[in-house]
Amino acid sequence: MTDPRGPLERLLDTGQEPPPELVDVNTEEVSIARVYDYCLGGKDNFAVDRAACAAMMEVVPETPLLAQANRCFLRQAVKYLVAEAGIRQIVDIGSGLPTAGNVHEVAQEIAPETRVLYVDNDPIVLAHGRALLANETTTTVINADLRHPDMIFEHPEAERLIDATEPFAVLLGGILMHLEDEEDPEGVAASIRDRLPSGGYLLVSNTCDPGEPRAQELGRVFAESGMGTRCFRTWDEQIRYFDGLELIEPGLVPNNLWRPGDDVPDPQNPAHAMHIGGLARKP
Repeated sequence: MTDPRGPLERLLDTGQEPPPELVDVNTEEVSIARVYDYCLGGKDNFAVDRAACAAMMEVVPETPLLAQANRCFLRQAVKYLVAEAGIRQIVDIGSGLPTAGNVHEVAQEIAPETRVLYVDNDPIVLAHGRALLANETTTTVINADLRHPDMIFEHPEAERLIDATEPFAVLLGGILMHLEDEEDPEGVAASIRDRLPSGGYLLVSNTCDPGEPRAQELGRVFAESGMGTRCFRTWDEQIRYFDGLELIEPGLVPNNLWRPGDDVPDPQNPAHAMHIGGLARKP
C-alpha cells in the first residue's frame, strides 16, 4: 500500500531530530503553504492539510485547478516582467513551497542575472528554500511576514539583493486573501506600492467572489480551516490593491485569461472565475 505521507511527515513521525528550522512545525494546524503544495500535487504536507483540501473539494471539486491556474499566471507574469519589461529584481512574498517552475527558474532561464528574494513565514518553506538555494548567489529566501513590509525590505538579505533605487517587481500571489479586514490588506498593499520606484511592478492574485454561491461555500471552508474569513473578496475590493498603478493588459482577470500559455489546465472551466490576478506598473 502506498504511504500517503510526505517525506517531512515521515521524518517527524520517526521521532528523529528534525532540522532546526522545523523544530516548531505544528503538524496539527493547517498551513496555507502546505495546502497549496497538496493542491499542486506536492508531498510536503500533513494529514491536517490534506483534510482541509478534501473539505474544499467537497464544495468545489475544481479547487486544485484554481491553484494550478494561479501558478500558470505567476509564470506568465514573470516571463513578461523579465522578457518584456526588463525587470531584473523580484521579491516574491508568500512564495510557498518549491514546485516546478519556481520564480527564479523561470526568470533566470530568460536572464540569468535576475535576482530573486523569496519571503515566507512558514518554517518548512524556509528549510526547503535554504536547501534548494544553498549554492545560489542571486537568489535567497528569508523568514518574514507580509504584515510587516518594513521587516522584509530592511532585511540584510533584501538590501544585499535588491537595489531599491532601480525598478523591481513584488509578487503577492495568493497571499493578501489570507489577511483579515482588521489586518488592513489595502494598507499593506499601499505600503508595498510606496516602496516601488518608478518603473517597478506589483503582481496580485487571490481567490475571488464573482457572485457564485459556490465561492461563498468555499470561503466558508477556508474560514473553518483557519486560513482566513475574507479569502473571497470581490473584484471591486481587489482592484484597489493597484491604486495609482497602471494595469498591464488584460488587467485584473481570472488567471486563465491573463496572457495564457499552453499549460493552463481546463481553460474553459467556469470555476476559473473564482481566482483572479493582475500585474501593474508604477509610473
